[in-house]
Amino acid sequence: MSTTAHALMTPPDFFFTCAAYVLGSLSFAVIVSKLMGIEDPRSYGSKNPGATNVLRSGNKAAAVLTLLGDALKGLAAVLIAKMFGPQFGVDAAGVAWVALAVVAGHMWPIFFNFKGGKGVATAMGVMFGLNLLLGFAVVLTWLLVAFIWRYSSLAAMLSLGLSPLFGAFLLPRGTPQLGITLVIGLLVFYRHRDNLIKLLTRQEKKIGEKARAPADPTQ
Repeated sequence: MSTTAHALMTPPDFFFTCAAYVLGSLSFAVIVSKLMGIEDPRSYGSKNPGATNVLRSGNKAAAVLTLLGDALKGLAAVLIAKMFGPQFGVDAAGVAWVALAVVAGHMWPIFFNFKGGKGVATAMGVMFGLNLLLGFAVVLTWLLVAFIWRYSSLAAMLSLGLSPLFGAFLLPRGTPQLGITLVIGLLVFYRHRDNLIKLLTRQEKKIGEKARAPADPTQ
């Protein structure tokens, strides 16, 4: 089936998209923290269930596991759709829906009252699934920005915000997946809107900076 054969979602597209959303709804920040006996990341720091906030707990292993889990679910969703979807009629447009759904699941998870993370690691996993070089381009941009300025939020917004530009050179011409990189980039910006304000007012925490303990009301 051509990549432009249908504009609407087909039943197989819908099935794979729903499955991707459910997979995206698994919050590894919450799961890993609970398994490792550390505080729920939604209760400290930025209160964001993501790897950067888990790192603020001081547990680097938990942060790494969270990062890997969130990235792998994005990668897995896209690869499964690309590998097994075509036999059910899922084409490039269907894969694009899947890519968007797994990121949306992370941001608005059905298992956690639709209050999730900012989708950075999951979005990066998606980029690797769409195109290996695209994934590397996004990650290298994140690393460069993070190394220079030490702000995870800034690195996330710039790296994923540039993903459509990278995709224009690396993805097949005319593929709907290019448009999805733009949508994902915009969603990441939207989820970082508070961080953007903090960056502009110099209140944003840098990478590795631990969350401050809450003040004692009796003092």
